[in-house]
Parts: sequence; structure tokens; C-alpha cells
Amino acid sequence: MPAEQVRTVVAAGGVVWRPGADGGIEVAVAHRPRYDDWSLPKGKLDHGEHLLPAAVREVTEETGLAVVVGRRSIRTSYPVVEGIKRVDYWVMQAVGGEFEPNDEVDDLRWLPPGDAAALCTQEHDRAVVADLKRDDVPCMPTLLLVRHGHAGSRAEWDGPDDLRPLDDRGRREAARLADVLPSFAPTAVLSARRTRCEETVAPLAERLGLPVAPVAELGEEEFADDPQAGLAVVERLLAPRPAPGVTVVCSQGGAIPSVLLSLGVRWEGVKGRLYPPAAKGSVWVLGGRPGAMTADYYRNFDADPAAPEA
Repeated sequence: MPAEQVRTVVAAGGVVWRPGADGGIEVAVAHRPRYDDWSLPKGKLDHGEHLLPAAVREVTEETGLAVVVGRRSIRTSYPVVEGIKRVDYWVMQAVGGEFEPNDEVDDLRWLPPGDAAALCTQEHDRAVVADLKRDDVPCMPTLLLVRHGHAGSRAEWDGPDDLRPLDDRGRREAARLADVLPSFAPTAVLSARRTRCEETVAPLAERLGLPVAPVAELGEEEFADDPQAGLAVVERLLAPRPAPGVTVVCSQGGAIPSVLLSLGVRWEGVKGRLYPPAAKGSVWVLGGRPGAMTADYYRNFDADPAAPEA
């Protein structure tokens, strides 16, 4: 069969960890009776799903655990009967729930990473566990930088630009963020003093029962006038936390790339491009410090192009 005709089966999952009794960590490894193997929890996408929500859903369904999403892990690919299976993984911290045997997973073991890797049947699962053990970047983020959603044309808005609201597309983007971002366990929602920024995170804040607090230093003009003040806010929000969770900050396209560059984040997606992208409705998930930072970019949370059709 020509390579272009090989079917790609898209799936997503998590390498789930919790603090261990000895000060280290433990990893959840699942036994699947259908295959009689030990693996990491994962599964195929449903119609209309983005990879990240699919990963959280599958982990919860298979393990019964409540998890907080951390940094992206690796993508694995391997042959299956249907073609090539592609699995995107995320690091996830277990924060509750309890495993009960089910049709897909009949046993779950918590093991130190080395023992967990040894128990995994497949080499590609062992590679995901090895990625969890990286010590150059943190497992869990502390800051989400959100670019406000679409707000129509500035030229067609008859009023102060600071008051320009989201349009229909922007409101759909805001609703999608409210669906997905709770997986990162936000503990605070902040916004630049722009109506379109506040409206972008308002549905998320309402869902979480949190206020939308102002962070004037990270508005576009305010950051340009005093970048050190804005960076001081960002550095404070990046500080390590004793428990998993993030602060969500909604800002503008003139501020977010400058913040990222100041933190040492570069973009390799387009040759010769200096500034990291910050499309409307996008999210940067950040953790750590310059030189030891995880920085994951989510252009949007629309359905994955390879998700099954209805």
C-alpha cells in the first residue's frame, strides 16, 4: 500500500504520576485484559475532539483518577492492524479519584518510574515514562497566557478600542477555553483592562467560580511603556507551587510575544521567524524559569483534523 494511503489512527493519553512515600514519584501503569499487556492509559479520539480533552477523558475513563494536566510529553507512533497508530501524551498529576476494575483496565499499579518502565510491555510506553523523568524542565505549569479571542475589525468599531467586544467567533473561542482550561486547575483568572480580554476569560472564570481580576501591567500599551513591571508580574506568577494549578492571564498580541522572548522562548515552527506566535484565542502553557522552562503552544482547541467523522 502506498505510504499516502496508510491510515493514521489518532489517540491520546497520559503518563500519570503522584508523589511517592519516599519523596520520589510513582507512575500509574494499567493492565489491559484485551491485550494482556501493561501500558499507559490512552484511547482514540471521539468525533469533534481535540487531543488534550481526549487524553484527559481517556485517562479518567480507564483509571477513575482525577488529574491535573501538566506539560506535553512525547508523541509515539507504531504499526497496528488498521495502519499507523499515533498517540500524543501529556504529563498528568493525580489529585483524587480511585481505581476500579473495568472492561478496559482490570488492574492498576503505582510504581517508581524505573519499575513502571520495566513493567510496560511496549518500548514506546517506556519512552514516555523516560520523558517524565526529565529534570531540565518542570512537570507542571504555573501560568497560562491567553490571547483574547476575535473581536471584529477595529476600523468598524465605533468607540474606544479598549471597549471593543468579542464577536461571535470570539465568543465561541471563549466558550471552548472554558471547556478545556479547567484541566490545568486554574486558581486565579486575570485580564488586561480591555473588554475583549475580559470577555475571553469570563466564561472560564464563571465556570470556576472565580472573579476576573485586573492585571494592567500586561496590557499591550502598558507593557510597551514599562516592560519591567509586566515581566515582574509574569515572574511572580511563574513561581513554583506546592500543589498543582495555574494562573490564567488574558492579554494582547503586542504583549504576549514580547513576554515570551524575554523568558527565552523561541519559535521553530516557521523558518526565520523570531517572535513566538500568539493567534487570537490561543494559549501558551508555561512553567519553570528561563533556561529551564516548559512552553507549550495551543493554537486553538478545535477538533483534531484526524478525529473520526460523525
